[in-house]
Amino acid sequence: MSSRSFLKTVSALCLALVLAACQTTQTQAPATPSASSASTAPVQSASLPVVAYAPSTAEERGFSALVINASSGEQLYAVDADAARFPASLTKMMTLYLLFEAVADGRYSLSSPLTVSEKAAAQPPAKIGLKAGTTITVEQAAKALAIRSANDVGMAVAENLAGSEAAFARLMTRQARALGLSRTRFVNATGLPDPSQVTTARDMAKLGLALKRRFPQYANYYRAKSFNYGGRTFKATNNLLGKVAGVDGLKTGYIRMSGYNLVATSRRGGKQLIVVVMGGKSEAARDREVTRLIEAYS
Repeated sequence: MSSRSFLKTVSALCLALVLAACQTTQTQAPATPSASSASTAPVQSASLPVVAYAPSTAEERGFSALVINASSGEQLYAVDADAARFPASLTKMMTLYLLFEAVADGRYSLSSPLTVSEKAAAQPPAKIGLKAGTTITVEQAAKALAIRSANDVGMAVAENLAGSEAAFARLMTRQARALGLSRTRFVNATGLPDPSQVTTARDMAKLGLALKRRFPQYANYYRAKSFNYGGRTFKATNNLLGKVAGVDGLKTGYIRMSGYNLVATSRRGGKQLIVVVMGGKSEAARDREVTRLIEAYS
């Protein structure tokens, strides 16, 4: 091979190697943005608020039911127990939980006065008729929430404990996460209509159990069939008290969006149940279904 031919061959080989290197660089270049995106994704996910786990809204008047052995935690019956629902006044179980927590922490006593604002006094029924500028004791407030499901009282509790209802709702959702209520978001203290306030039957069962286990000293509040305040007697919203054997609480709820809700606890022959029905077509239909489930699984 002549020297000129040899040089041509070497030049061609060098050119091929350079082109190959360029092609390799081009095919690998897109991997850099992908790697960068992958490294930042966990940071973005971690920065999301915990309320992101809750559904954005719920099915209007969707039906759910759940029966749990309150002693063992065993699920005995379930219908769409994890589907998103509107809690309505079942919300007040968490309002009560945080009120009792404030007493346990020593920030309040049962005799501590809660100031009533104009906003609290203006809440729609159910209510006990609080007047702006007056006070109500923590014990009176707890009974009004547990027995009568008073919205004016719920707002007063929220404003006194956290400064505003919005701040209190954030505390409610934070406590929900601590209790394992992963599919619940609270945006108000009363359960009044808001499409962003969502939960599930299972989460409400967990909350009911937590409320009774953490604060057993207030169990008589849920069993009471009436409440006296301001010279008036207010009947309990739980119709099953005194009518269905073994029922000893807990909380009702209704708004148009939710239908008729009830978390009920019962004890028969040493067996304890917590029964949740959400989305009942009427108050009577809800009560019949809860009664049926108590009879079937006690």
